[in-house]
Amino acid sequence: MWIGVSDVHKKHPLIKKNDKVIVQTGKEKGKIGTVLKVNTEKGQGIVEKINIVKRHTRPGRQTSQGGIVEKESPIRLSNLMLVCSKCAEPTRIGRRLVEDGSKVRVCKKCGELID
Repeated sequence: MWIGVSDVHKKHPLIKKNDKVIVQTGKEKGKIGTVLKVNTEKGQGIVEKINIVKRHTRPGRQTSQGGIVEKESPIRLSNLMLVCSKCAEPTRIGRRLVEDGSKVRVCKKCGELID
């Protein structure tokens, strides 16, 4: 059985739920939103009011009325960049060990702790 590179070397994503991010590429480039959900298996995240798609739904048990529903679609985590709360700019994320031995995320531009 062949094992893919993505199966062996899965990285822990640096972007988490409730982070403020900016979209780097695609039709939504430059828009800022909050991460609602992160799927680490697929490397995707759902960002609030970004990458909106329309779904045509039929009436069913949960929804008594059908129609066109607009909802957020997943976007690749590689296309998102974290916005630092202190310097308010898109930044890369670093890791630093704290005195108690835990790792925290750090802004590469200003050195501010993100977690």
